[in-house]
Amino acid sequence: MPEEKTWDKFFNPIKILKTLGLSSSTIDAVDFGCGYGTFTIPAAKIIRGKIYAIDVEPEMIETLKRKVMDYNLKNKVEIILRDFMSEGSGLEDASVDYAMLFNILHTKEPKKLLKEAYRILRPGGKLGIIHWNYDPTTPAGPSMKIRPKPEQCIRWAESVGFNFEQKHDLKSYHYGIFMTK
Repeated sequence: MPEEKTWDKFFNPIKILKTLGLSSSTIDAVDFGCGYGTFTIPAAKIIRGKIYAIDVEPEMIETLKRKVMDYNLKNKVEIILRDFMSEGSGLEDASVDYAMLFNILHTKEPKKLLKEAYRILRPGGKLGIIHWNYDPTTPAGPSMKIRPKPEQCIRWAESVGFNFEQKHDLKSYHYGIFMTK
């Protein structure tokens, strides 16, 4: 993962979140692989309830804890240090309205992660997917060998029960996919 200052230059988080269906009518959400909190913090400011921010990296968790305190969001963000790929999210079935899978579906088991997102989403829940364009000239991102194309992400998500809604070009290096349960 690039340094935080570099990473933040790739995104307009609020615009992306709104484009991918997050709104003030959303109650609870989850950010799988929350990293620096690039999307967690803006999402916490948009939604009505709580956002669960899950990451396996203790350094990312500590960074996010500081930001949550700086922005006085401790009642809106629950930070979880957890290997969600091997242990699941730890969240209850049908417990959130929105799941974020941002720059993460290059994992070895993308369908497993999508199944977990499906399990914890309430009926009618929304799924946002962001990934690096399938383009070797992007300034960062996973190896092209493991980088999924948008069509592949859509097929994986549909195979576990999600319904495709929209695909977006998120300029300049990412695409976004909006799906529902």
